[in-house]
Amino acid sequence: MITVGQLKEMKDGQRFATGVGTYPELHREEIRWVAVRGKGYFDWCIYYHFSFKKVEYITQSGDKIFSEEIIKRLVPCDDEAYGLYRR
Repeated sequence: MITVGQLKEMKDGQRFATGVGTYPELHREEIRWVAVRGKGYFDWCIYYHFSFKKVEYITQSGDKIFSEEIIKRLVPCDDEAYGLYRR
């Protein structure tokens, strides 16, 4: 479970979780997602795109996930860390 303390220990822009799967609520096809810590602040975000795309591409150009349910399913986090999720 991700906490604010763990986010503070990460480097700016660090990718700290990734996965591939089918999430019908996001897209009909298999996707790859990447959780990234913000730069210069302790915020974070999850980006996704087609599973055949490279992690670097998804980090730079992927779509952002906004659903609290999906965010917490992909990257379990406490309420304080969830509060720092970049919308």
